[in-house]
Amino acid sequence: MEKNRNYFIAIGLSVVIVLAWQFLYMNPRMEAQQRAAEAQQALQQQQAAQEPTPGNVTVGNLPGAGQAQATATREQALAKSERVEIDTPAVAGSINLTGARFDDLKLREYHETVDDSSPLITLFSPADTKDGYFGEIGYVGSDTSGQTPGPGTKWTLASGQKLTTTTPVTLSFTNDKGIVFNRTISIDDHYMISVSDKIENPGSEAVTLSSYGRITRNNKPVTPSVWVIHEGFLGVFGADGSLAEHTYSNVEEDAFTSAKATGGWLGITDKYWAATIVPPQAMAYEGRFTHFTDGQPRYQADYKGEPLTIQPGQSTELKNMVFAGAKEVPLVDRYAEEYKIPHFDLLIDWGWFYFITKPMFQLMDFFFRHVGNFGVAILLTTIVVKLIFFPLASKQYASMANMKRMQPKMEELKAKHGDDRMALQQAMMALYKEEKINPIAGCWPVLLQIPVFFALYKVIYVTIEMRHAPFFGWIQDLSAPDPTSLFNLFGLLPYDVPHFLLIGVWPLIMGITMFLQMRMNPTPPDPTQQMIFNWMPLVFTFMLASFPAGLVIYWAWNNTLSVTQQAVIMKRHGAKIELFDNLKGFFKRKPAESK
Repeated sequence: MEKNRNYFIAIGLSVVIVLAWQFLYMNPRMEAQQRAAEAQQALQQQQAAQEPTPGNVTVGNLPGAGQAQATATREQALAKSERVEIDTPAVAGSINLTGARFDDLKLREYHETVDDSSPLITLFSPADTKDGYFGEIGYVGSDTSGQTPGPGTKWTLASGQKLTTTTPVTLSFTNDKGIVFNRTISIDDHYMISVSDKIENPGSEAVTLSSYGRITRNNKPVTPSVWVIHEGFLGVFGADGSLAEHTYSNVEEDAFTSAKATGGWLGITDKYWAATIVPPQAMAYEGRFTHFTDGQPRYQADYKGEPLTIQPGQSTELKNMVFAGAKEVPLVDRYAEEYKIPHFDLLIDWGWFYFITKPMFQLMDFFFRHVGNFGVAILLTTIVVKLIFFPLASKQYASMANMKRMQPKMEELKAKHGDDRMALQQAMMALYKEEKINPIAGCWPVLLQIPVFFALYKVIYVTIEMRHAPFFGWIQDLSAPDPTSLFNLFGLLPYDVPHFLLIGVWPLIMGITMFLQMRMNPTPPDPTQQMIFNWMPLVFTFMLASFPAGLVIYWAWNNTLSVTQQAVIMKRHGAKIELFDNLKGFFKRKPAESK
């Protein structure tokens, strides 16, 4: 019993260390990063700069360098060039006819806060704004090709007036050698844009050119990233390639260039949103993640395709796709299957426990579609997890009951062998064998449930379905911490409390249920262990107060189910339930020591 208790205490201390590291080191570090990013943005706005123009300078045969300092407002930038409106149920914005660039996109189904009257999420913005972020498809030419479409190319609207789910638009450009580029752009009911190019060579000589695609943004996300999720560059290079992830800081230090690959995708991801390019899947290309510091600092994920030769009187067609929007799980899975995009589902950061995390989300999503509330779905998912682990939990509590039953005999062995640890160990092993007790049987359920806990944390923290998902009452966003605080009597007192004192109702419920669960077992005799035993629920209450409310609700509900489960199983095995005696002992005033 003592070994089992020590094991639980060790597990608890490990979690405390991880949480303390997050609370005392990572949170201040993220705040410092955010202040630095804000200071950098302010400095950029103050710097005098020349009027920005679309750049045609190339580095490594790809556009990207030479972009002037971004000083325009979004409204000023949008007014500078001719545009084609984008209007669908999911997105609103426009295509810049200079460069045929996607640099104006808002997500109609998502707002900045839980208030539906708050501004829509803005994903793409023109390059000459401080939040510039765009996608572009173009070509790199050769001596034979003449001028090829790039950042500064003025495209002509050939057909269509507005890009909708049912009305594509066609753009046209004819270069100085008579090469005709016709581009048809279509969009589905969500976030996948198809860019189909037909290149005609009416001349008398063969021409050679290469396609390119790029996602470029001026700034990192305003909210600093955390260890549980990847934000930055990512891609899969090749049909059989694995996911490549690179942070902004990694690329600032050392650019990444892939080997030649055929198939795959690349882009930039935030926590909930992403912008990626899917090159023609039958074309060989080379991908790259870079950071430019000349003029306006910016980050770029791009590819350059293998050279294409178009014979006189012939034409060729290429199809790129641009994903720009919310990382909705069913939608991303659908795109992966429908367009045969390799590992596109990894656009969502499922983490190391992918094989647990994604099925857990699917189970939770199944319940949500039936009950209409993700908080209730979390409670139902917890019950299913408990049922799955019930056989192991039954063995765990049965082992604990047997160990408790053997406690008097163990005390006799300790008295008999005294300080002879070797003899005591041999005698205890013999007793375990005689009574058919496995002293480590209680450890396995705990070990196996640790990945489940982290998988659930990942689901709640990462998936956009949890963003702004309400529960009941004051919990209007399961992905955000409980907004109430004990220190202003949960909003009854008219003042705000510091962030570190936001100890809400659900963290308190979690702490109480954790306290009750720990009181189901005897209090350890060692004073140090007693102190840990007594203070751990309080420490966890403060630590988890800053965690997503959905995770805290899960933990409180899981503790409640564990208390009930342990009581039923131990009663079945004839073991005494220690809860009420332990509570009496905890609250009973200890007699004063005689002097």
